[in-house]
Amino acid sequence: MDKLKQIEAFVDVIEQGSLTRAALGQNITPVMLGRRIDALEKRLGVKLMHRTTRHLRLTEEGTVFLDHCKKLLHELDSAEKIISEGRHKATGHLVVSAPAAYGRKHVAPHAPAFLAEHPDVRISFNLTDRVVDLVREGYDFGIRIGGAIDPSFVAIKLATNRRVVCATPDYLRRHGVPATLEDLEKHNCLAFNLQGGQQRGWYFQQNGKPVTIRANGNLDCNDGELLHRWACEGLGLAWRSTWEIQAQLASGELVTVLDDYALPDYNIMAVYPQQRNLPAKVRFFIEKLKAIYAQPGYWMG
Repeated sequence: MDKLKQIEAFVDVIEQGSLTRAALGQNITPVMLGRRIDALEKRLGVKLMHRTTRHLRLTEEGTVFLDHCKKLLHELDSAEKIISEGRHKATGHLVVSAPAAYGRKHVAPHAPAFLAEHPDVRISFNLTDRVVDLVREGYDFGIRIGGAIDPSFVAIKLATNRRVVCATPDYLRRHGVPATLEDLEKHNCLAFNLQGGQQRGWYFQQNGKPVTIRANGNLDCNDGELLHRWACEGLGLAWRSTWEIQAQLASGELVTVLDDYALPDYNIMAVYPQQRNLPAKVRFFIEKLKAIYAQPGYWMG
């Protein structure tokens, strides 16, 4: 027989002062309730109460045990309330990982408004272009832009993205508009580099197949915001995400080229480990980002 049910039966009978009233409140028979108390006394090896048809009287051991049982049930109720509220009320420490530039521009800036709505939350961000291990490194969720997602994780679509080659109209007037991927060899390509200065290729789709082009130019770096700035200054072609340059595309400050070779759109996602009950702090922050990104004109700045 369940120990908790035995304890609840014992406390309820004493508080109600009657086996019958306690049984009615629990929607069981007095006989069943009596059996639970009998089983509790047998397990403990002591008599907790003297029962007659009219009276209930605690033994000395029963008086001591009742006090402990009440405290136990109160603490259990409090623990259940805290956990239950955590599913409906955002509380606690929220730890988020996001790509560096994207996190600075489209995630972290929305934290103050979220905290104003949920004052019992505090947020820590780790903005890095390294793909972190969410479970091992203790993150509640991470932002992923494209790429394969581990099947043991849940991925929630936040927005769509595309990689495009772009430049200022002035640069294209001075150097010409590339019409094919081979034309990139004639242009100053502002490339992203890896550790040690090794450049990362630009990815395209040609004749239905993915292709990689080595981008060559007189400037490269490992910071996307700097590449964005160089492109806006007319220093060359850049291969950038639409989440980063949409405002400049809308204003005409930047224009795209080689669109026929661009890869298909892919998703910006919030990713977290599968779990039965997602904490409210995670669910609400993801919902906040989705709502903000869906606002008309958001990506235009």
